[in-house]
Amino acid sequence: MTTNEPTSQMSGKVALITGASRGIGAAIATTLAEAGAHVVLAARDVDALALQVQTLTSSGGQVTAMRVDVTDEDSVKTLLTGIKERFGRLDAAVNNAAGGGRTPAPLGDWASKDFDSAIAVNLRGVFLCMKYEIELSGYTASKFGVSGLTRVAALDYAAQGIRINAIAPGPILTDRLAAAGQAAQEHVASTVPLGRIGTPGDVAAAALWLCWDQSSFVTGTVLTVDGGRHAGTPAFHVRK
Repeated sequence: MTTNEPTSQMSGKVALITGASRGIGAAIATTLAEAGAHVVLAARDVDALALQVQTLTSSGGQVTAMRVDVTDEDSVKTLLTGIKERFGRLDAAVNNAAGGGRTPAPLGDWASKDFDSAIAVNLRGVFLCMKYEIELSGYTASKFGVSGLTRVAALDYAAQGIRINAIAPGPILTDRLAAAGQAAQEHVASTVPLGRIGTPGDVAAAALWLCWDQSSFVTGTVLTVDGGRHAGTPAFHVRK
């Protein structure tokens, strides 16, 4: 597939992106819309979703916005029911919603409520989304969640042709890192073997591939998108 055929990869597919109002989620939504999918943008911030819809539709994208709070089971169930009623199918889902907790700090500085908040969004939220997505999804679905849920669910639903994978991003220039300032960004970049911070587009490209039929033999895996950090630090590494 060449890059001058952007609308053939996901044409006719329905794709759900949670946490789609900004950052990585917005980039993934843009990439899938450009690839021809009808993208369902889901997040809590309806005003930010409306801006994303305006941006994507102005460039010809097929987009629908639906509010969801991934920590609320009824909200997640309502979202997937709405998708079923409107489209009758779900071909791909990217469970990108993340947050909760607090700014990075030593373990002892975390309040219990901060920990509970992080777990509610980042783990329980993925579980709830996967639970109701799998009920709706057909044979071409791809899901992204935390690695443990990914592997368990991939085995549970492989016989039905449902593929479930996860993306593990490294340092990505999202709102929080952007707000940390240039010095912090340069420090983070210096720890990445490829010598730069990743962009939301880097993650979006990986998400597109996992949602696309060319990855049809890939399931139960965690795709690391981190500029080589997981591999380690190059020996005698000198940054020019």
